[in-house]
Amino acid sequence: MGGASAPDRVREWLLKGLKRSEGGSDSPYHEETPEHQHSWWQVMCLTGVDYFSTLGYQPGIAALAAGALSPVATLLLVALTLFGALPTYRAVAGESPHGLGSLAMLERLMPGWSGKLLVLFLLGFVATAFIVTITLSAADATAHILHNPFVPAFLEGWQVPVTLVLVAALGGVFLAGFSEAISIAVVLVAVYLLLNVVVLVTGVQHVLAEPVKVGDWQDLLASDYSSPIAMIAVSLYVMPKLALGLSGFETGVAVMPLVKGDLAERVKGARKLLTTAALIMSVFLIASSFVTTVLIPAGEFAEGGSANGRALAYLAHEYLGDWFGTAYDVSTIAILWFAGASALAGLLNIVPRYLPRYGMAPDWTRAARPMVLVFTGVSFLITIVFGADVESQGGAYATGVLALILSAAVAVTLSAWISRRTRAAAFFGTVSLILGYATVANIIERPDGLVIALLFVLAIVVTSLISRATRSTELRVTRITLDDQALRFVQHGGEIRLIANEPHARDQKEYVDKAREAWELHRLRSAESLLFLEVTVPDASEFAGELHVTGEERHGFRILRMESPTVANSIAALLLHLRDETGMIPHVYFHWAAEGNPIGALLRYLVFGGGDIPPLTREVLRQAEPDAARRPLVHVG
Repeated sequence: MGGASAPDRVREWLLKGLKRSEGGSDSPYHEETPEHQHSWWQVMCLTGVDYFSTLGYQPGIAALAAGALSPVATLLLVALTLFGALPTYRAVAGESPHGLGSLAMLERLMPGWSGKLLVLFLLGFVATAFIVTITLSAADATAHILHNPFVPAFLEGWQVPVTLVLVAALGGVFLAGFSEAISIAVVLVAVYLLLNVVVLVTGVQHVLAEPVKVGDWQDLLASDYSSPIAMIAVSLYVMPKLALGLSGFETGVAVMPLVKGDLAERVKGARKLLTTAALIMSVFLIASSFVTTVLIPAGEFAEGGSANGRALAYLAHEYLGDWFGTAYDVSTIAILWFAGASALAGLLNIVPRYLPRYGMAPDWTRAARPMVLVFTGVSFLITIVFGADVESQGGAYATGVLALILSAAVAVTLSAWISRRTRAAAFFGTVSLILGYATVANIIERPDGLVIALLFVLAIVVTSLISRATRSTELRVTRITLDDQALRFVQHGGEIRLIANEPHARDQKEYVDKAREAWELHRLRSAESLLFLEVTVPDASEFAGELHVTGEERHGFRILRMESPTVANSIAALLLHLRDETGMIPHVYFHWAAEGNPIGALLRYLVFGGGDIPPLTREVLRQAEPDAARRPLVHVG
C-alpha cells in the first residue's frame, strides 16, 4: 500500500542525478566547478588513459598499414602531432577553458541555426570517436586476454563474447555510479608507461645485439622504394591510417575543469599537460614502431598472428617471459578498460551540454543512467558489426579522431582570422589543410568510419528534430525579470491587459493604429490601462533562455519589451509570471494572423520562433496550467 510501484522505482533509479539548469542559466559555458581539482600532471594521467593506451594497438596497426615503412610513417605522424595537433589544442585550451573544446568555439563563431546544425553534424563524429574508443579498446583488451599463454585454450575464437562482456562490465560500473578517479588514472598510467619502458629498452638491446635485423630491414626498404623521397611519399599516403596516435587531444581539453587554479592557471596547466603528453607519446610512438618493425616477423601482425593488436605484448612475452608478459597484459587490459571509461564519461558530459539545451533531446538525456544504456547498446552493435576486430575498427576510429582535430583546427583558424591575427590564421589554415587531406584520404581508403559517423549524424538530427517539435509547446523560459519601469506598469492595481504588437517602425502612427485596432476588435480604451507587449526574436535557434522585460513610454503609450527565441512561449511565460506576482489573471489580446498554410505557420514557429502566435500561446498556457480558472486569458479578434 505505502511504497512506490516497481515501474516508479525503476524510473526513479534511472533518472537519479538528473542534471537540470540551475539559476536560470542553460548555457554550455556555465560551469559547475568540480568538487576536486588536481595538479596538471595528475590530470594528464586521466588524458593518458585514452592517449597512452593506444600503444596497445598502434604499433600493430601501423605495421599492417605501412609495413616496413612503419617507422618513417610514424615519424611523419609525430611531426603532425608536435607541429599541428599540439599548437591547435594549445590554442583551443586558451579559448575554451571550461572544457567544451572546439564544438563550443564553432558554436560561438557561427551563431544561429548554422552553428547548431554544424554542432549536430560534428556530434556524430564525436560519437564515432568515443564509441569506437570503447569498442576498440575493449577488443584490444580481449586480444591481450585471449593471447595470454595462461588463458584456457577453449576460449580461442571467443573474441566477440569476451569483448561484449567487457563492454557490459563498463556500462554496469557506470550504472552503479562510477566517478572518474584521478588517483586510479595516475597509478594505471605510471605502471603502464614503466612496463612499456622496460619492454622498449629490452627491444632496443636486442636490436643492438642483432644488427643483422636492422640490415634486413634497410635492405627491404631499399628494394621496395627507389629513394627516400619515394618512402616519404608513400608514408604520407598511409599516414592517415595511423591517426589513432592522435586520439588524446580532445580528451586533453575536455578534462580542463579538473586542473587546479583560476582560469589563467587552468589554461597554463592544460597547455603543460597537452605538451608533456604529446612529447611522451611521440617518444613511445617512434621507439615502438621501430622496435616492433625490426624484431617481429611481418606475418605475426596479420589477422590471427600473435602480434595482431598486441605488438608490444608480443615482445614482452618473447623477450621477458610469460610472467612479465602477463603482468604487461594485465596493465594493458586495465588501461584499455579505463580508456573506455574515459570515453563514456566524455559522452555523458557532452550530450547534456548540447542536445537538451537545443531542445533536441528528451529531458531524460540529462540523466546519466539512461544514456549509459543507450551508449552501451550502441557499443554492442558496433562490436558485433566489426567482429571485435581491432584493425578493422581502426578506420572508423581514425575518421572520428581526424574529424575532431580538423574541426578544432578550423575553429582556431576562424578565431585567429576574426581577431585579425594573420600569421596565426595562415599557420592554422595550413594545419587545417593537412588535416583535411588526412581526413579525406582516410575516408576514401576506409569509408566505414564515415558511414558510421553519418549514421550517428542521421540518428542525432532525426531525433533532434522530432524532439524539438514535440517539446515546442514547453514554456522554454528559465527565469523572468522585470526592470523598475516594467514593475510600475504592472503594479498599478487594475487588471492587466496586454496588447500584443509586432514592432516595426515603432513610430506614433504604429501605436495609434494599434490602439484603434484594440478598440475595434476588443472594445478596449486607452483609459483602461492598456499595455503594449512587444517580443523580438534575436536567435530563434536557441530553445530556452532568460526573459528580461523592460518598460518604456513612447509617444504617450506604455510598452513592455522583451527578447526571446520564440514569441508565443515567452508571452505565455510572462502571463503566468504576472499572475503569480500580482494575484490577478492577466489578459492578452491578438488579432488573427494573415491567412496561410497551417503547415507553413508551424514551420515558421519551429524555425523562426513566429508563426500563428495566438493559438500557439493558448496551447502553451493550456499545457503549463491545467486549471482553466487560473489560466491567463487569450483574446483574438
